[in-house]
Amino acid sequence: MVKQTAGRDSLGNFAPKFAELNDDVLFGEVWSREDKLSLRDRSLVTICVFMGKGMVDSSLKYHLMTARKNGITKEEMAEIITHAAFYAGWPNAWAVFNLAKEVYADDDTKETHGGMFGMGEPNTAYAQYFIGNSYLKPLTKPGSSVVSIANVTFEPGCRNNWHIHHAIKGGGQILVCVEGNGWYQEEGKPAQSLKPGDVVTIPANVKHWHGAQKDSWFSHLAIEVPGEDTSNEWCEPVNDKQYNKLGSE
Repeated sequence: MVKQTAGRDSLGNFAPKFAELNDDVLFGEVWSREDKLSLRDRSLVTICVFMGKGMVDSSLKYHLMTARKNGITKEEMAEIITHAAFYAGWPNAWAVFNLAKEVYADDDTKETHGGMFGMGEPNTAYAQYFIGNSYLKPLTKPGSSVVSIANVTFEPGCRNNWHIHHAIKGGGQILVCVEGNGWYQEEGKPAQSLKPGDVVTIPANVKHWHGAQKDSWFSHLAIEVPGEDTSNEWCEPVNDKQYNKLGSE
């Protein structure tokens, strides 16, 4: 963390002890304890406290600028203020939004998806087997390995058709969830909610589908398991009536 001198710069002559406590204790000792709480999270907490107390002045603007430096994106800041509005008050939220718009005015970063592996390109080759838009990022070069790995990203509500990975020996697929929330379902079984870090082992010759939840982007690695006489069979779509029941039962 960069050494803070704002206290001494502004109040060093008028209130030297206060300046010392501000620079050396508050920022030098409390904010620097990154092993206990990250700078990003400390920025988030601080902004919410300022907002709750209605302290919408240059101090808050400084902390908004610091939050941006500490990695809080424009989209995240908007969500933080919106969430806090229900606890801190609607007028306070309006005031904070006006400051936040100034701080993030030059931020034209587009929302990205796909996690650490990236979203890739529109999955046009398999679009006929999906409801909604999906994206494909191959991570291995075709033919370079017996194992094929790709990152598949689904927009909210997107899912693939029921399908089967056929094989007479071995085969199947492994899904490693990397971003967002999704669904996986085998025929005759309830759907399984998926989150980052979940791993799904799909046996060969089992009818199933997977995709995003209706309010979330979702990405997973798709790892093709080597086998003998392997092929994919695409079946009927997961219709809206089936899909919209998920999570409400």
